[in-house]
Parts: sequence; structure tokens; C-alpha cells
Amino acid sequence: MALVLPTPVIPAKVGASKAQLKAYKHWLAGQGFAQNQQWARALAAFEQASHWPVDTAYPVAAVHAAIKAGRSEYAVQLARRLHLNHPLVLIGYTLESHAWLALGQHDEAVSCLHSLPAELSKDHDAWVSLGVALQRSRRHPEAVQAFMAGLAQRMDQPLAHFRMGMSFKDMGLKAEAAECVRTALILGLGTSELAALGQLLFLEREACRWPQAQQALIELNAALARAPDGQPIETGPFPHAVIVADPLAQLKVAQHYAAHVQRTVRCLPKVLAKRGGARIRLGYASADFHQHATSQLMVQMLESHDRERFEVTLFSTGPSDGSAMRQRVQASVEHFEDLRGFSFERVAQRIRECSIDILVDLKGATHDTLLPVFAYQPAPLQVSWLGFPGTTGASYIDYFVGDRVVTPIAHAHHFSEAIAQMPNCYQPNDAHRPRPMVRERSAWGVPDDALLLCGFHQSYKISAEVFDVWCRILHAEPRASLWLLQWNMNVKHALEAAARVRGIGAHRLLFAPLLPLEEHLSRLGCADLYLDAWPCNAHTTAGEALWMGVPVVTLIGPTFAQRVAASLLHTVQLSQWVSDTPEGYELKVLSLLRDAGLRQSLRAHLTGQRHSSLFDGYQFARDFEALLMRMWEHKLAGLKPRALPAMSSSASVELQFRGV
Repeated sequence: MALVLPTPVIPAKVGASKAQLKAYKHWLAGQGFAQNQQWARALAAFEQASHWPVDTAYPVAAVHAAIKAGRSEYAVQLARRLHLNHPLVLIGYTLESHAWLALGQHDEAVSCLHSLPAELSKDHDAWVSLGVALQRSRRHPEAVQAFMAGLAQRMDQPLAHFRMGMSFKDMGLKAEAAECVRTALILGLGTSELAALGQLLFLEREACRWPQAQQALIELNAALARAPDGQPIETGPFPHAVIVADPLAQLKVAQHYAAHVQRTVRCLPKVLAKRGGARIRLGYASADFHQHATSQLMVQMLESHDRERFEVTLFSTGPSDGSAMRQRVQASVEHFEDLRGFSFERVAQRIRECSIDILVDLKGATHDTLLPVFAYQPAPLQVSWLGFPGTTGASYIDYFVGDRVVTPIAHAHHFSEAIAQMPNCYQPNDAHRPRPMVRERSAWGVPDDALLLCGFHQSYKISAEVFDVWCRILHAEPRASLWLLQWNMNVKHALEAAARVRGIGAHRLLFAPLLPLEEHLSRLGCADLYLDAWPCNAHTTAGEALWMGVPVVTLIGPTFAQRVAASLLHTVQLSQWVSDTPEGYELKVLSLLRDAGLRQSLRAHLTGQRHSSLFDGYQFARDFEALLMRMWEHKLAGLKPRALPAMSSSASVELQFRGV
């Protein structure tokens, strides 16, 4: 949360006291350290200035620097001293709430602001600070009320509108969230405009408001065209990675963001790769070591690491949800570092203290990103894998792990990192996950006699073009029903209206709620066919469909996000169900719908593939370790990162997907 800090009164050239001059000197030193991201030194300087009670700016700066330095508990103590100074009461409570938020203790931040004196609790900044604290505590309806109260005081504050939109977003009210973001953009968000435009595009796609999404995309592209290449700019790489089908545009956006991140950090002293003990110290960094798709995919691989060759540490910055998955992930490795609430700098320092040789980023530019940690360059070799569907654009990431399908060597110019190819699919899977019995369709409220076309996608993946093709399939096959996820509060009404415009009755669309994993898999197995989307394929869910024996038809394209399902299908020897045109996709779907025997044979084939390389986490670990060793040997030789093609060759893959 941004905070405007007071600036000190400049001492008069004549008549200033020694105390004023000395305090101001320390202030200037602290400012210099702060500009260079040397927050510990800045804190020491600001504290020296604070010893001279001649200006309110000095103690406020000290609290701010303590938070930035990762000393949030100390920042709480400093902020509480400001409560005693009447002119600083409000900013003292606000800074204390910031410190609690930095510690990840969101309820404490809320309690702090609830204890504000009554006469100050009606202040705009107090309401907005309370809204942010409630938002971080996931108390979104209360957060919306706080933001509204703040806006009642000052309606023209763009950040308050934007933050309120983020609470609407997390409440599933995507259209309402989009309107808040649009208002914030009209009022002016300054250097955050590009990131907000990306957020607006994503929200409109989540709400399936396609005309508004198209207009947001036009505005976003125009703003990006005006941005000089490579400049540090706050952008939104994720919306581009999953909605825009231009890999070079994705690279440009990612590079802006990566440079913006790098500008905010001061690298740790460089450490060279060197041969150490018998084992390589391997670290994985993520905020998703709980019941999350990333953990679901990689947990068996983690359990299967060769402990004689690798010493594995997980660096966790996310919450502990108490789930069985969290417990299983923690037990899968030798070391689990719970760093929730740590600053990026402290996380990086802890990684350096652990002497990690190879550090793997499992987040990329997604929510709770850890790219700032990697910008500190805490490890000599840094790798991006699994968590982000595209390039990071970061000069401080050495390799991007893919495979021959998702990252052909011919696509190297789409990535800032060197491509490192796995011999099979880049995506791991867990052979120990549930394989529940498929319950009868009536248990899920869907008809027994329908041809059930499953499109369990997050709603942003369903574009007007995708929905046009799906509706043409429904026209061509009257027995078919389209089975979708009710991902948010807007999607059902929007898609039913869109179907009616295309001549399809709303009764042909069936909506399913979100469910826990085992129930989700059982329900998924009821489908006759899984319909993929583009330009962002199903990733985790496509693998789940194949696991449950449901055939998948996909459309491959030029971006990583639109090549994942093709990689999955190739690995289970079903590449014939990959199309490179929408027309071909439509024909493949109809051919399967009209041939029950073929569908049954595909189910039998997929049942036989449950022990294949796609679902073998143990073999994946061996292949991944071999790829990491190739990177490491290259680094030890002092060579720059270069493309590492898959060790095993497959001419059929290169021929089938060449040039797409």
C-alpha cells in the first residue's frame, strides 16, 4: 500500500540550530541510502535524525525504513511512539497497520485501525488503510464498505477505487470490479496505468463481457506501443500471457515488468557457481505450497528427488492452509523454510544463507510474485518453471524449462531466458492423487442421455471466438450440451445471453460449481469430451481430464499458453487430436461426438496411459534432475546460458509441430 511520507522542513541558511542542521544532515544521508534500496542503512540514518525532535518527517521515515528493511516488528514499536504525538496519531496508526501487514498478521492490522480515536476514524486515509487491512484479511465485503466510506470523504482518489475493485474481484463480482478499475483509470493512475489496463482487460474477460474486453485490449496495446522497449514500467504480464496471442508482445510486456522489479532492488554481492560437497543444493520458491494446482502437480516429483545427489529446500512465502497437501509437500523435502511475512530482501538473504546452488521460481509474474526475490540474485543459477505460462522477461533468470512442444528451440526469440527442454511434457503429475469412481451423472445434476461437452475453464479463457466455435458445434449436434464452470457471479448470465444471441437455448448450457479435488475428478469423468480453449489452453485441468479417461481436443498456437494441451496429448500418444485451425478443431470435435466407439477406445487408451511418462512423477524427477545437472555443468564452466534441447529425439514431434 502506497504511503505519502512527509518531507522535512529545510533548515534556514541563517539562524538554524545545530540540532536542526544535524537532523537534516542525517535525513539527507537516509534519503540517499533509501534511493539505493539500502534500507538498513537508511533506517540507522533516519533514527539519528529522529533523536532530534525538530521535525515530524524524521520518525515517520524511520518507521517506513524499518518496514522496508524487513524489521516490521521493530516498526510496530516505532509506530506506536507516534501515537503519543498528536499531529502524528493518524500516520502512526497507519504505519503500524503497514507493519502488521508486512508481517502477514492481517487481523492485527485491522485491530490497530479499529482502535483509532473516533475523531480520526472518519478520515479518508484511515478508511482506505482499514480497507486494505480488511482486504488482506480476505474480509472483502467489509473492505468494500471501508473503501466506500473513504470515497465518501474524497471521491476523486483513484487508488481507493482501484482497491475497492480488487475486493469486488475476489468476491466474484468481476463486472463490478471492472467498473471500479475503469473509474480509477479515468481519474488517473500515473505510472500504474499499464498494469491497471491489463487488470481491466482480465476482469472484462473474466466477466465474459467481450466488447468491453476488446476495447480494453485496444487501449492497452496503444499504451504499450507508446512505451519505449525495455524501460522499467509497471505492467501486467499475466493478462498478456493468457489473453494475447502474440509472443513478442508478451516478451515486451514481461521485459517492462522485470526491469520495473529490478529497479526496486539492490543485488546481493555476486556469488559464483562452484563445486561443493557431494550434493547440489536445490531450492524451490513459491507462495503456493498448500492446496494449489502447483503443489498438486509437483508433489510426487518432490517426493522422488534423489537425496544422495540433491539437498532440496522449499522457500514458502504463502499461507499454511492446514491441508493434507500442505503436510505432504512439507514432508517431501529435507528443509522447509516458512518465510511468510518476510520482505523480498529478507527472503533473498535467507536463500543466500542456505547457499542454494540452483533456485527455481514457481510463480513468475502471478499473484504473490517472487520475481523481486530473484532480482536480488541470491543463487548463482536461477530457473523459471511451471508457475507462469510464458517468459519472465528477466535478465536475472537464466533458463526457462519447457519441452519440444511448448518451447520449440525455434521459439527461442520469444523468451529472455535460454530454453531448457524436458524429454517429455514439461508438466509433472502425481500418480498418487485420487482416481475416484465416476459417479452417475444425476449426482451432478446433468442429463444421462446428453453428449456432454466439458469446458471447465476459468472464464477469462472463453473468448468470443471460442464461444462461437462451441455454439456451432451445438448447432451441428442437437444432442450435445455444454458443461461449464460457474467460475464467478457474472459468468452464467453472460454466457446464457451470448448463447441466445447465437441461436442456442440457455438450457443447452449447464453450469457446475467449484468442488474439492476428489469430487471434481469424479465429476469430470462423466464428460464425453473435454473442449479446450485458446489462446490459453487448459493446463492442470487438461491433465486431469486425461487422467480420468476423458478425451481432449485442442487448438495449438504460437504462445506457450496455447501449446500446453498439445504437449499433454503428445505425451499420451494422442497428437491426432491437436488442430492448428479453428475449423479443424470443430471437425475433430464433431467426429468424436458422432462416434461412440471411438470415444470408448480413447477412454481405454487413456486408462492404459495412467502409468505413462505424463503421470509418472518418479521418472519426471529423474528427467528434471538430469536437465538441472546440464544447466549446472554449463554454469560451472563459466558459460552463458544457452538452449538445451531435449536429450532424446523425436522426429515426429518436430515434424508435427514445426512452424506453428
